[in-house]
Amino acid sequence: MKIRIVDAFTDRPFAGNPAGVLLLDAGPFPESARLQLIASELNLSETAFAHPLPPGGDADWALRWFTPATEVDLCGHATLATAHVLHTTGTASGTVRFASRSGVLRTVAHADGSLTLDFPTAPVTPVPAPPGLVEALGASPLSVHDTGQHVGDLLVELADEAAVRALRPDFGSLAACSRRGVIATAAAADPAGGYDFVSRGFFPRVGIDEDPVTGSAHTALAPFWSARLGRDDLTGLQASARSGLVRTSLRGGRTLLTGSAVTVVDGDLLTSL
Repeated sequence: MKIRIVDAFTDRPFAGNPAGVLLLDAGPFPESARLQLIASELNLSETAFAHPLPPGGDADWALRWFTPATEVDLCGHATLATAHVLHTTGTASGTVRFASRSGVLRTVAHADGSLTLDFPTAPVTPVPAPPGLVEALGASPLSVHDTGQHVGDLLVELADEAAVRALRPDFGSLAACSRRGVIATAAAADPAGGYDFVSRGFFPRVGIDEDPVTGSAHTALAPFWSARLGRDDLTGLQASARSGLVRTSLRGGRTLLTGSAVTVVDGDLLTSL
């Protein structure tokens, strides 16, 4: 079986966020424990497993995502990576619909090789900062928001881009502050620099201290910053060491996430599922 590693939300290798992608045969998924072992072996922030569904239904492929430690409800970069593999291998074209734990997710391929993901917009609800957040993050927030069931992060607004870039969290303590992770964000220091807001994502609770580029987080970042900046179409820079750009378009209950991807490893899984 082919196993691929794809750098997502970037147009060059060794940047963006790497995801494992395994396209399975038709039929039910293998046991979850087996999928988790493969994701743990790859030790990437996410590994995606997909299998084709019978024609005529609401979706074309079933899709699941695993971190090295657990299965998650929603993952943007591994969905982008999976759609990239389907299109670059000739397995699919045009629009692909994925059945997932977060409902049916649509992806559309563009002529320039980029892909757009159609994801549910996350609710962004102001909440008090939980005990220990300031100490664990190492910064005082301007505001804190919950991002709902499927994303499950705390969105933490900081004073400026420099504060986001300077963060050095205590990951052990930060794991106790949210259901999934913490997204730190601020407005871009230079609006003419090619992006409107900056973010970083920390997910020690699911085995990822810092995620390079988090697509699902942008379903909360998009409505948060669109409300503040007065525009539905924005670009976010996730300022990890690898870095990546996510173009967001807020469409009410849906958020469109657009980015590119590059396959960097194409090999064989030398064990049975």
